[in-house]
Amino acid sequence: MRRKGPGDGGPQDVETVLDGLYTTPPPAFVPRREELAAAARTAGNADDARRIHAARRPMLAAWAANLLLRAAPQESRRFLELGTALREAYRTLDADGVKELSDRRRSIVAALTRQAVVLAEGAGHRLSGTARQDVESTLRAVLADQRAADRWATGRLEGPLTPPADFAAGPAAAVTGPAPAKTASPAPAARAADDLAERRRRRRREQAERARREAEAADRRLRDRRAQQEDAAADLERAQERVSEAERRVEQARERLGRAEAQRQEAEDRRRAAADAVAGAERTAREATRDAERLAAAVEP
Repeated sequence: MRRKGPGDGGPQDVETVLDGLYTTPPPAFVPRREELAAAARTAGNADDARRIHAARRPMLAAWAANLLLRAAPQESRRFLELGTALREAYRTLDADGVKELSDRRRSIVAALTRQAVVLAEGAGHRLSGTARQDVESTLRAVLADQRAADRWATGRLEGPLTPPADFAAGPAAAVTGPAPAKTASPAPAARAADDLAERRRRRRREQAERARREAEAADRRLRDRRAQQEDAAADLERAQERVSEAERRVEQARERLGRAEAQRQEAEDRRRAAADAVAGAERTAREATRDAERLAAAVEP
């Protein structure tokens, strides 16, 4: 049973909410994320709220790649299938298959990169040259590496992907040029040279894999730091808005206090004037009484 999810109150699964969030343009990502998390908390879905709040703002190129996956599902599915076929051809050293699929790879990567650029511009964000290169790098990584393909297929990339350094060159040496003639038994020196070459290749692959993992870890740390910086900036902006609102309220209270003080002073002035008038009337009344008494005494026989 699907739960009432964040957003407009309709029945939404948190996965659907996250899918939509990662197609939100990066400048609007943090406010939209907080809105959805707050809606989930209000709906009583604390776990969903935590998952939504944990989402990190994608970089522009990653957002464009996410947008491409969601906006062009058929092309994306065929692209993922091409990657599977290309990796299989490289594993089996199928020279004809590698050449054919490599030609398709270049043209399709270029076409999909252009489509991602158009989609981003349609959403109001023009990709820089660097961002375009990052989109292209991500698509090449999807073709070259199953893990990269799986990450892109989620539609929730946070940063661009980097293809493995040895993918394009890995089988090329083995599939270019005529196949060497077979010999009955290689000489010991040749075997030793082959073993040495294989050990070196294996070592280079291991080094490349370690470098790739370290680069991915560094990239994740960088994205986390950027996301933390953006979250802190958003918190600061909200705090500044609250301070500004408090200052406006203080200013309004001061104005009301000033008006009340002026009214109090005016009332005090009226009270004093009234007291002076009463005192003058009392004096006048006493004088009139004395005058009346004198006149009355004067007319008595």
